[in-house]
Amino acid sequence: MTPEGLTDFFVASAGVAGALIGLLFVVLTVAEPRFAAQEKAAPIHRVRAAAALTAFLNALTISLFALIPGQKLPWAAVAVAVAGLLFVLATLLSLARLRVLLSRRIHEAVFLVGLAVVFGFELADGLRLSRRPADEDLVSNIAVLVVACFLIGVYRAWDLVGGPSFGLGREVRGLLDKRERQD
Repeated sequence: MTPEGLTDFFVASAGVAGALIGLLFVVLTVAEPRFAAQEKAAPIHRVRAAAALTAFLNALTISLFALIPGQKLPWAAVAVAVAGLLFVLATLLSLARLRVLLSRRIHEAVFLVGLAVVFGFELADGLRLSRRPADEDLVSNIAVLVVACFLIGVYRAWDLVGGPSFGLGREVRGLLDKRERQD
């Protein structure tokens, strides 16, 4: 049973997830010609889009099942966590097969591993919740993992559309390179 204090969270979360999934479909439709023109980048675009969709679908599924009366949340968490882990495994294997992981795209694998960690915690909490259905702390943990899925999904979507990023290491290297060229 979902604790009363989390009902509003899951209602809002379901709405946000639905909206983000819709926006992701719009982005994919509008940007498809650009993605097709960048043939080398196509696997990365597919990974980013699929990772964002997987994270958002995870959040949507968890949120909707949390709102259904009864003990639906534990098994929903287990099911979407297993599906998510299988997605991450398949994606990593695909990137390895295409030798994308050998390039400078290692951060793609890092985010996939981060997503796998979220799914691993979700699986563990779902299994524990199935044995202790009244444990409100476990439901709260799953709610936090929903937030993590949103953050990962938004970041992957941002990467997908080519949004600017500012990495501390890259910015420091840029400053140092600029100073060396000026000397």
